[in-house]
Amino acid sequence: MGRFLNPDNSAFQTALNSEIYVDKTGLIDYTNRVINTKQAFICNSRPRRFGKSITADMLTAYYSRGCDSADMFAGLKIGSMDSFRTQLNKHDVIHFDVQWCLTPAKGPENVVAFIEKSVIEELKLEYPGILDDTVVSLPGAMSQIHAATGNKFMVIIDEWDVLIRDEANNRAVQEAYIDFLRGMFKGTEPTRFISLAYLTGILPIKKLKTQSALNNFDEYTMLDAGVMAPYMGFTEDEVRKLSEKYDRDFAEVVRWYDGYWLSGQHIYNPKAVVSVMLRGTFQSYWSQTGTFESIRPFISMNFHGLKTAIIEMISGNAVEVNTNTFQNDMVSFQDRDDVLTLLIHLGYLAYDQVKKTAFIPNEETRQEFLSATKNKEWNVLAEFELQSKELLEATLDREEEAVAADIEKIHTEYASAIQYHDENSLSSVLTIAYLSSMSYYFKPIRELPTGRGFADFVYIPKPEYRADYPALLVELKWNKNANTALQQIKNKQYPASLEQYTGDILLVGISYDKKDKKHQCVIEQYKK
Repeated sequence: MGRFLNPDNSAFQTALNSEIYVDKTGLIDYTNRVINTKQAFICNSRPRRFGKSITADMLTAYYSRGCDSADMFAGLKIGSMDSFRTQLNKHDVIHFDVQWCLTPAKGPENVVAFIEKSVIEELKLEYPGILDDTVVSLPGAMSQIHAATGNKFMVIIDEWDVLIRDEANNRAVQEAYIDFLRGMFKGTEPTRFISLAYLTGILPIKKLKTQSALNNFDEYTMLDAGVMAPYMGFTEDEVRKLSEKYDRDFAEVVRWYDGYWLSGQHIYNPKAVVSVMLRGTFQSYWSQTGTFESIRPFISMNFHGLKTAIIEMISGNAVEVNTNTFQNDMVSFQDRDDVLTLLIHLGYLAYDQVKKTAFIPNEETRQEFLSATKNKEWNVLAEFELQSKELLEATLDREEEAVAADIEKIHTEYASAIQYHDENSLSSVLTIAYLSSMSYYFKPIRELPTGRGFADFVYIPKPEYRADYPALLVELKWNKNANTALQQIKNKQYPASLEQYTGDILLVGISYDKKDKKHQCVIEQYKK
């Protein structure tokens, strides 16, 4: 049993000792299946506080020859699976956390040398007489041991991307580190001495031009989680069970912490969910583990359309994003899409893999975006919020001409990057225009199923504001009359979807005429 070679299972035992532990050992059944296959090289990247280290500790505790973990895993999910004992504590495991190595290495430029020296020293003790003092390369040492004994290694690296993120401008450190990783994993020889490689961090593997530096790895990310989706965070079923156990309002948990849609599954931030279960207060717990100041420079970059996209998403809309050009680092930004892609990997945005759109996943992260935009570089948002409040007040007062004029102004001054082509583009502008509503209303519901169709927007006031704010049922028409929109609300019985809502309801029809380039608005109070 060593620090890096064949560690014990104490780190994972700490997770099991916690009041809340959600069983993710089903992942082991998958890794058991891919040992010594082309799929045995795995990079699973995900945001802070999404359980990366616990997963690395779990795999180490299960595979390491340095401990006996049979009793530890017997009562967990993997314990009931056929593959449970086939690989249990039968492997040489090398496990290190790059973040932790920074301090004993005395600086990032020494990390690679520290890792190699430390692990080689332990290999010499485990395999005496095989390695001599001329061996200074870790992949060379593993290759030599395999040639002499036939033994293979599992390599588990936590926070693998620290030097990519934190030393983004230090080219020498990055190149030395990438060369080290390539020696460990790239080519034919590593497949001889490595049976399983598992890298976890925040960023996917660094690209060199258009190719991954380690293109033999299967990557599972916040863009495409694949089979790893249930293990990237808490699933909806897991959160529902926790809500029942701790008597928390599941609907409110959903509003605050849901929103990551990975491979067809709702995934929640474990840190936030555990915190609300134990403390009972709905707030942004994730931000308490790291400041949003770190992303403020990114969202303030001078890329065309970036600030408009941020405002759209704060307002509840989704924006299209091309994720293919991102170089998987913190410096190589070419346009707004690269910035948005980084924010997806960091967990501040979610990604719809089918629609290829980015959006703010939940109330927790929306609150953090609002905090990040409270500075002089974002004065435009403060000014815009005032106009948005005027629009909301005009809507509630049923001042139809004022509403049309306010929407016109907001489109011209703040959302000019959105060009009108159809009702979808009109929807984007409307979402931005009613940003201020989110102080009093839930995030607007798009395409809500109603009596005989789908309402474009439905704004439901939060419980504490229902006595003073009506629900808003909004229908949009592009290049048609606003009265047509209002009549559609009535004809298709849209208010039927809100029959159980006891407060007042306003019916709002909004249109845009492409000939005279004018907005129109009609508003009626719904009579129950």
